[in-house]
Amino acid sequence: MFNIKNLTNNKDKKRLFSNFFSLSFLQVASYIFPLITLPYLVRVLGPSKYGLVAFAQAFAGYFQIITNYGFIFSATREVSINRDNKDKISEIFSSVIAIQLFLAALSFIIMLAVVFIFKKFSKDWLLYFFSFGLVIGNVLFPVWFFQGIERMRYITILNLISKFIFTAAIFIFIRIQADYLYVPLISAIGVILSGIFGFWIIFKSIKVKFILPKFVHIKYQLKEGWRIFTANLSGNLYGQGTIFILGIFSTNKIVGYYSIAEKIIKALSGLSQPIAQSIYPFISRKTKVELYFILKRWTKYAIVLTFLFSILTFIFLKFIYLYLIKSHNIQPKITIEILSAVMLFTILNVIKQPFIYALKMDRLNNFMYIFVGITFVPICLLLSYFFSMIGTSISLFYVEFMIFFIGAFIIKKGVRTNNGEVAN
Repeated sequence: MFNIKNLTNNKDKKRLFSNFFSLSFLQVASYIFPLITLPYLVRVLGPSKYGLVAFAQAFAGYFQIITNYGFIFSATREVSINRDNKDKISEIFSSVIAIQLFLAALSFIIMLAVVFIFKKFSKDWLLYFFSFGLVIGNVLFPVWFFQGIERMRYITILNLISKFIFTAAIFIFIRIQADYLYVPLISAIGVILSGIFGFWIIFKSIKVKFILPKFVHIKYQLKEGWRIFTANLSGNLYGQGTIFILGIFSTNKIVGYYSIAEKIIKALSGLSQPIAQSIYPFISRKTKVELYFILKRWTKYAIVLTFLFSILTFIFLKFIYLYLIKSHNIQPKITIEILSAVMLFTILNVIKQPFIYALKMDRLNNFMYIFVGITFVPICLLLSYFFSMIGTSISLFYVEFMIFFIGAFIIKKGVRTNNGEVAN
């Protein structure tokens, strides 16, 4: 008879909880620091310039998806499995970084073409160049590696340095509306400096070496991450696409109102990320039987706690948001109410995603994100065109709702039971 108590030994439990608390502290800090600067930026820049900055960062976000590829899960899994073999993790690290650098160069060329061909972008070309710094910083900070070796404290420390630099610099250097150009630059500098420190830790403390990667190793990493990448790319058609699509049809002020609401919702939803990030290296080494019992034990608690959290948020959040934007327009009020409902499904989707990857249901997961991502685009285009920010928020609700139910089906298919036994 399988015993749930045998799922982990004391060492596993200690590492799991250490990682969880490190990432929880990080996640809280990662969203608290930007929320501290949010009222200040909205007041100094105004909704229009704030919306323009949000639009530029959403554009850069697509290039971050490209450079991330599927490594946040595929490379994490590879490093976790081989973490006691320094030569192997050096090979993995070198291959992944080489791929990311190539993808960053390719992304920069694409950005240049878009910015200088389309007038909407070319008139603010310097803003998009500064925003691309976030892509460079993202490549230099290998979160996937630290997750794989389960040294989450490094991620926490380095991210805190980045957030502290960003927060302090915002209050020092952003003084008038014309300073909007420097918001993404300040953010990029913080991330790049953290990435440089991260590389120093990897080389000096962990003793990983950068070696010239062989083509066969690069090909292997590309193949391992492909399904996850296409899923992430499809999924982020809506992750970055809401602000981007709304920006095509609406004014910068409307984009500003919407992006402020979405930023607050994502900050609260993001509090569930530490759970997903800390359990993934742990559950990636478990059998289907063990995963079944973990899911059976944790699911009910996740649903109840998430529901209660969402209800409390729905009650208080709209008052904070409306006070922040100081607008009596009905659209922001309805938008924040819809996004509060979105948050319930977003949190549950974040928590369940590591189990899908641990069960190696990549193919179905890939299909889910492709289907939802592709169907999102026409839905968001139509709703945003006819109903502005309210339509955009409805399209986001559609996405999270569909991902929740399709994802639940994928997990059920991945773990089938018969009298406590997992079926083949």
